[in-house]
Amino acid sequence: MSAHHELDAIMGTTSRIPRLLSAEGFPEWKYRIEKYIKMKDFNIWRSILRGPIRITTTLEDGTVTDKQVENYTDDDFEKVDEQEKALATLTMALSPEFAQGFHEYTSPKALWEALIEVYEGNEDMKQSRQDMLRQKFNMFNHVLGESLEIQLQRFITLTTEMSSAGVLVTKSKIKKKILNSLPKSWDMNIFVIK
Repeated sequence: MSAHHELDAIMGTTSRIPRLLSAEGFPEWKYRIEKYIKMKDFNIWRSILRGPIRITTTLEDGTVTDKQVENYTDDDFEKVDEQEKALATLTMALSPEFAQGFHEYTSPKALWEALIEVYEGNEDMKQSRQDMLRQKFNMFNHVLGESLEIQLQRFITLTTEMSSAGVLVTKSKIKKKILNSLPKSWDMNIFVIK
């Protein structure tokens, strides 16, 4: 597969669903899959948020029971169809390795919440991730032999991860950090910029 097609598979396009291929890529995937689903059909996104539907009927004695499929109205079938499309969309967005761990979920809301719980974790895990990202930011520096372009890409990736994880850093601190992490050959330029 060419690098372009590989990137399309991960990032998604208007006609290709973004795929979750790694746990580290979950925050970006979560953002992209939400946008993709809303673009394709907002009702599917609403179905994910709403949760499982239950088609019921009220009997003569006033008890509520599940409606038999043969008694479904067109509106009932539409709700079930929307739910199935939502579940299928989320399932297809997972690579086979990830999908195996989530086969037991039969509603899109349950699958969505399980994905968030597994890959974002509880509050302690979120706090640990934020602490790790702050530490990576504080220790960020130029790597010997690394091009400026690669260093900047690493820095942008790090600051994007921090933003996604809810780690707030002021713009001035970001500017200082990138200037202070440039290679020694940039010392005169940094002096002029400061």
